[in-house]
Amino acid sequence: MSSNAKLAVIASEDQLFPDHNGFDWKSIQKALDYNQRKPGRIRGGSTISQQTAKNVFLWQGRSWVRKGLETYFTFMIEKIWGKKRILEVYLNVAETGKGIFGIEKAAQKYFGRSAQKLSQLQAAAIAASLPNPKKYTVKPMSPYVSARSRKIMQQMNFLRPDRDIQAIIGDK
Repeated sequence: MSSNAKLAVIASEDQLFPDHNGFDWKSIQKALDYNQRKPGRIRGGSTISQQTAKNVFLWQGRSWVRKGLETYFTFMIEKIWGKKRILEVYLNVAETGKGIFGIEKAAQKYFGRSAQKLSQLQAAAIAASLPNPKKYTVKPMSPYVSARSRKIMQQMNFLRPDRDIQAIIGDK
């Protein structure tokens, strides 16, 4: 898959991905604070590693049992797989649209090309849909995806030169 796809997901979902051990404690605390202030609206603070653990090993839903297991699996995949593999697996299993799973399927469905050939804009559009791919559609492009993909591209340009990011996305 293209470095654009990898970078877009990092820019959109977890900019500290290269630097944390699977958990972004500040984001988790922010999500907890937000959720206490606005109980009807739920914000997540999960990293790419946590989402990968959940998507690969667990079930959907919210419970303390699932969260505990997610913590265990996140810790394990960080130790065993490493960042490159975690990102690759995440991109291959993430829901990217209604009934669409993985970056390759999304690239084919939305843009008629392989994930390896995604442009920066195309990769950003797919990444922009990830918070809720059934609601935030790539084709037809929802207003949210349109606006969010432009912000993601700005972040991609900012993050691309970072050596830690480069080590994971293999751009150079």
